[in-house]
Amino acid sequence: MKKLALGLLLAAPFVADAQSSLKPTIAQKADALKDKVIAWRRDFHEHPELGNQEVRTAGIVAAHLRSLGMEVQEKVGYTGVVGVLKGGKPGPVVALRADMDGLPVTERGDLPFKSKVTAEFNGQKTGVMHACGHDSHVAILMAVAEILASEKANLAGTVKFIFQPAEEGVYNDKGEMILSGAELMVKEGVLENPKVDVIFGLHIASGSDNGVIEYKPGATMAAVDQLDIKVKGKQAHGASPWTGVDPIVISSQIVMGLQTIVSRSVNITEDPAIVTVGAIHSGIRQNIIPESSHMIGTIRTFGVAQRELVHQRIKDIATNIAESGGGKADVTIGTGYPVTYNNPGLVEKMLPTLQGVNGKDRVRVVAAHTGAEDFSFFQQKVPGFFFFLGARPDNKKADEVAGHHTPDFHLDEAHFQVGVKALSSLVVDYMDMAQPKKKK
Repeated sequence: MKKLALGLLLAAPFVADAQSSLKPTIAQKADALKDKVIAWRRDFHEHPELGNQEVRTAGIVAAHLRSLGMEVQEKVGYTGVVGVLKGGKPGPVVALRADMDGLPVTERGDLPFKSKVTAEFNGQKTGVMHACGHDSHVAILMAVAEILASEKANLAGTVKFIFQPAEEGVYNDKGEMILSGAELMVKEGVLENPKVDVIFGLHIASGSDNGVIEYKPGATMAAVDQLDIKVKGKQAHGASPWTGVDPIVISSQIVMGLQTIVSRSVNITEDPAIVTVGAIHSGIRQNIIPESSHMIGTIRTFGVAQRELVHQRIKDIATNIAESGGGKADVTIGTGYPVTYNNPGLVEKMLPTLQGVNGKDRVRVVAAHTGAEDFSFFQQKVPGFFFFLGARPDNKKADEVAGHHTPDFHLDEAHFQVGVKALSSLVVDYMDMAQPKKKK
């Protein structure tokens, strides 16, 4: 019955008067919570935690949700927190997601709430920093929870608040990603009991205009996979290379060969793709041709068929080049995150909500991002809409701000309430649109 209702909702034309009467109240309450959101964000920023180690963060979130009268489940996907808010009227189940983890980055700068936290990552001591804005995501969703809980009696459905660990992944001591927070939460049933009909999420963007909402229907962020190529040659003296098989030369040829995948095998008029070799390890001395070489890299694609094509071409190119040089190449492609795919029908239905919150001129379509997001695991199961909220200081140009995942990453906090209003309004508008229309 839920699937049928969702299908009808996505297929039906948008009804203008379906905009919720709660919107003015939401806007007022979001503005009133502005300072509280900033305070939460600064506290989380000063106390970041790596993936699957978000114990303090999860504890604060869980306590907040319980104080709002929600059913709360902890330790979902290790350190995840899920809150369920049942509205006063029947209706769909809408999920909202925020990621909680920080990164192994040592923060620079002189913020009064600068992180001084250190931890061990891949066997090395490192600083820990919210260098991707997940602290703001948590603070924003906590405010959304407070607003919607205060309007519980007027909600026509159920809201599931998903505070997710390990969006950045968990890695083993070889630098290989072994876990994604969203993937594990899905496996543990986060989209069930009650069954989620639709999910929304946002990501802060340090390089985008402050307070502007950006979105893209369809493929929005890339699928990401890990590339690992081991080349086996034959060791020899550097003065007599003809007696060996040089894995460094073979590896160099493979790197160049891989560049032809995007330029010659991929239909770039449909979707972009990226194949990057990020490291080559081989040899120990200037006059010894080593026995082996090891390459690692990243692959970015935007479609299922394209992903399969690129993977196959990598294997063909590497193994054949190695064989032509007298060596052998073993190719391993570790499956990472799928494409972050915004359901086009859902985007069309909910776009008026975002425009109503922020104004048409401050809701913009953007090109696809080659970064990746494990929100995609939720979207594989239910229709989802993932959008971006700009937080670049008004006095800065895009090329003047530090990027995500860097020590100088910085956000302007002035318009966090836009995210609060957007997520809250998406929930109540979606619920209203899902209600049976009265005959006139």
